[in-house]
Amino acid sequence: MKTILISLVSTIIMSMTFTSTHAQSSPGSVYVTIYNENLGVVREIRNYDIPRGASELRVTDVASLINPATVKINFNGSVLEQNYQYDLVSADKILQRFIDREVQFVDEKGTIIRGTLLSTQGGSAVIRGANGGLIMLPGLGKYQITVDELPGGLITRPTLLWKVEADRAGKQDVELTYQTGGMSWQAEYVAVLKDNDTKLDLNAWVNLTNNSGAAFKNANLKLVAGSVNRVGPPSRDVRLAGYSMEAKAADSQFESGEMFEYHMYTLQRPTDLMQNESKQIALFDASGIPVVKRYRYMGDGSRGQGVSEPIAVQVEFENKSANGLGIPMPKGVVRVNQASGGSVEFVGEDRINHTPRDEKITLTLGQAFDILGETTITDQRRITDRVNELSYKVVLKNRKDTAVTVEVERNLWGNWEVMRSSREYRKVNAFKIAFDVPVPANSEIEFTYTVRFTN
Repeated sequence: MKTILISLVSTIIMSMTFTSTHAQSSPGSVYVTIYNENLGVVREIRNYDIPRGASELRVTDVASLINPATVKINFNGSVLEQNYQYDLVSADKILQRFIDREVQFVDEKGTIIRGTLLSTQGGSAVIRGANGGLIMLPGLGKYQITVDELPGGLITRPTLLWKVEADRAGKQDVELTYQTGGMSWQAEYVAVLKDNDTKLDLNAWVNLTNNSGAAFKNANLKLVAGSVNRVGPPSRDVRLAGYSMEAKAADSQFESGEMFEYHMYTLQRPTDLMQNESKQIALFDASGIPVVKRYRYMGDGSRGQGVSEPIAVQVEFENKSANGLGIPMPKGVVRVNQASGGSVEFVGEDRINHTPRDEKITLTLGQAFDILGETTITDQRRITDRVNELSYKVVLKNRKDTAVTVEVERNLWGNWEVMRSSREYRKVNAFKIAFDVPVPANSEIEFTYTVRFTN
């Protein structure tokens, strides 16, 4: 008689043995493609010794978050039926199947309680002892519980089971492909500003997470960047556990290419993707990228008339080959530091979207401490029921010891026309104008403008 020992403290089966008569093969070649949002595509080549005629193929080491509707198998034969078995073993499930059967409880002192299990619910149990009396155990955390066998219908791992038919007997390669949740990746960028904030060094990493319920050894890895449309993707609770980091590389370990309307990054070596792991792999390095620091003010007087407001600080660079880039940059977070003497200080971070080559990247890092802006509505005129004029005064204060240029942007609405302005402006688009205002060190600059709005 087989004995199974289970513990409700860890809800893990402590000892158990059983055999399977179905064929099982470990993966040979493994290919994993990971998308940005909770999706992985797994392709494995396994070798099976398949008899002639009807037989069963069993695979027990697939991802527990597999989408069984996406499973595809290719081999020299035909598939008659596919089953996905996922009723996994747990202490609670075993006890539920042992209602009206004999179980044994052993507490921390070695005291044995044996009898017929009548009920189990919420971590408690009711047992009928050998003398017919009832024993109630309100908390099972301190007990180890043994039963005679593994109940039918429970399995230890998610299992794919095929009923197949082959025209001839012998070993052959079987290709298995499926989609799984619990896999994702994103880009992480670390930047260092230097040379008085005119140059930028940039290190790019890809951060992979595997919470799919399976490990993939020596996997050929591809990453897809882009927004892939999916119909009703299931929501998964993804948690990070282990963490590892690959060695830094001066040259990119990934080869970039196009796939449909997306971009694909292929790792030029196999890697292990372990279950419950977060892994970082170097994507590329670039140094000496020219950057422009910008000060941007969006004040319109809505925060209060004449109230001093902070001004955003941005750095901007172009994703061009002349700047050491010119590659598709996947979306992710850019964390920016500044070289300061012999140390490096964090100065801000921003998120970028998927950025094709030759496009401009603007990072908003924070708010300038020594530069302020004030906007005051100085006059308001109602010309007709549909026409109004508003006059504004903008004051820019630079308390730094160096001169700066502040870009003052103003969002407008309806049909508008700038009637007067003491400073030149540019039309950004149909609903925005901008003033580029040089402000000398330790000084203030004031300008005015009037806009007519027609509703």
